[in-house]
Amino acid sequence: MCMYHRWWGTFWPTGWIVFGVGVVLLIVFLVLLAVSLFRWAEGKPSRSKREALEILKERLARGEITEEEYERLKRKIEE
Repeated sequence: MCMYHRWWGTFWPTGWIVFGVGVVLLIVFLVLLAVSLFRWAEGKPSRSKREALEILKERLARGEITEEEYERLKRKIEE
């Protein structure tokens, strides 16, 4: 007796194999999404904040701003 699966056009186990692979891929996707959200939520400074602080340090080193201005602007960037 041959069990024919009409959606896949082959024997019935093929549908379960494809379904299993899909479930595994879904789980991998959800794990990667969770890891990405966790890292984002950690609150690491973004690249733009780091770049802004570097520019601020350079301006202080060149004498364009005072130390008081540097501290004020630094606090504003880190907010």
